[in-house]
Amino acid sequence: MAGSAWGRGGMICTAQPAASAAGLAVLQAGGNAVDATIAAALVLNVVMPMMCGLGGDVFAIMHEAATGRTFGVNGSGIAPHGATREWFAARGHKKMPLSGMLSVAVPGAVRAYFDMLERWGTMSFAELAKAAIGYADGGFVLSPALAAPFASSAARLRSYPTSATVFLPGGAPPRAGDILRQPDLARSLRLIAAGGADVMYAGELAERILDYAGRHGGLWRGDEWACHQTDIYTPPLSVTYRDRYEVFETSPPSQGLIVLEELNLAEGFEFGRYREGPAVPGPGAAAPDAAAPQADAATVHLLVECKKLAFADRNRYAGDPRFVDFPVETLLSKEFAARRRLDVDPARAAGRVFGGGLGPGDTTSHVCVDAQGNAVSFIHSLSLAFGCGEVAGDTGILLNNRAGRGFSLEPGHPNCIAPGKKTMHTLNTYFVKRDGAPYLVGNTPGGDGQPQWNLQVLINLLDLGMSVAEAVAAPRWHSSPGTDPATIDGPVELIVESRMARSVRDRLSASGHVVRVTGAWQGGGDAQAIRIHPETGVHEGASDPRGDGVAIGAGV
Repeated sequence: MAGSAWGRGGMICTAQPAASAAGLAVLQAGGNAVDATIAAALVLNVVMPMMCGLGGDVFAIMHEAATGRTFGVNGSGIAPHGATREWFAARGHKKMPLSGMLSVAVPGAVRAYFDMLERWGTMSFAELAKAAIGYADGGFVLSPALAAPFASSAARLRSYPTSATVFLPGGAPPRAGDILRQPDLARSLRLIAAGGADVMYAGELAERILDYAGRHGGLWRGDEWACHQTDIYTPPLSVTYRDRYEVFETSPPSQGLIVLEELNLAEGFEFGRYREGPAVPGPGAAAPDAAAPQADAATVHLLVECKKLAFADRNRYAGDPRFVDFPVETLLSKEFAARRRLDVDPARAAGRVFGGGLGPGDTTSHVCVDAQGNAVSFIHSLSLAFGCGEVAGDTGILLNNRAGRGFSLEPGHPNCIAPGKKTMHTLNTYFVKRDGAPYLVGNTPGGDGQPQWNLQVLINLLDLGMSVAEAVAAPRWHSSPGTDPATIDGPVELIVESRMARSVRDRLSASGHVVRVTGAWQGGGDAQAIRIHPETGVHEGASDPRGDGVAIGAGV
């Protein structure tokens, strides 16, 4: 396990070395954190096409050093104006389709890139897109981790000829060591670089994408794309934690509110680290990292129970705030947390949990700071691996399946699909101040794992005294089910990595958790984090060893 990266001239942590290198080059050329973030995002669109792309969504938090203000960015899109629950029900759908043109929401990523650059950037999109265009045209080498999703999604990709042409060259999924080229995507990037975001929403690319969608079962009229806007707001949602920290999260329709409610609940407990000797591997599991710090059994139990309550409240109340009036302020109040905390049994695991009375889910993410103190926490996604599975004609652009993944068809549900509505989003990202000063920026991909793994990293750093590298690498857990309509009725279980000490796992089982052990580094997520040491201005960052990523400092 690699240690933390250190520097003082800025830092970027991403899920792929090529993206980190692109962001670093921008910082070294005088660009700021937003410039570097967008350059890295564009490279990730090319080298991680299963996770993100021009057809996906963006959420971000931007801390502006010059003013001390913190902003949220919502780059998600709406459902088609023809998409009603009745339309789907009349055609026999019990749940939203997860693939194809019926599963697509308006992609907000491209507009978000331009809006962030216009507000905070110092470099042009065309300059920042050069590295991504080079990788799309010339190709990039697939690592084993990048090659695996092509193999596991081959049948789905093969069902769409436009996708098979790009991602199954020669009819077979590319393997580790192969070079993947995407010349159609390179052409689309050049069109956007030359013509701006409008090319994607009301220009040539929009026309080609919507024409393809219309011929393949989509419900789009086109005006949904032409009217799309990025929502930039201040301040994002926030709560205080243990009086010293202020934690910011992306606002609805992001489900960042889950992390904040979890922290409000967790604040009422004291947590400890495991101190009982090396972990023992489970049957057939890889040997654990005996030196890896981790939370003790009582801490894991309490955090899992806090997770269950916060997810239940999200499921009961949350939806697009333009359509659903739900009580965010109440859900994030200390008074509500105090009442909900009474539902946590310190000794026993709860089974299926329901939302409390109010009284009087594939993604990649990265973080960046610059020498001036600007900080960006950025997350973008196509939703499931390869999104809707379908490349839009000859554009090279994979479209998301956020509408299919997120909306419910249950009448009266706060997240039931409606024309022009945004689904609640698993995407969320955080920024932390300590004693009023910027302190921590971080995130992780992983659907409903995000609010759980973000919580664990935050507790590791704010309560358990870990380094950034230790915090993102510590043995990880994941409680199911979450919020995904497709799996919400699944079994209640706790998935833990085999590196978690056997005695911790045994105590969790004895407390009533249904524990399922996964591989040593297969607990999910790909966390990125940078801590800003306020006394020195030094940056300490780390990229999750579960992925291929790297943290790089721009100065010594």
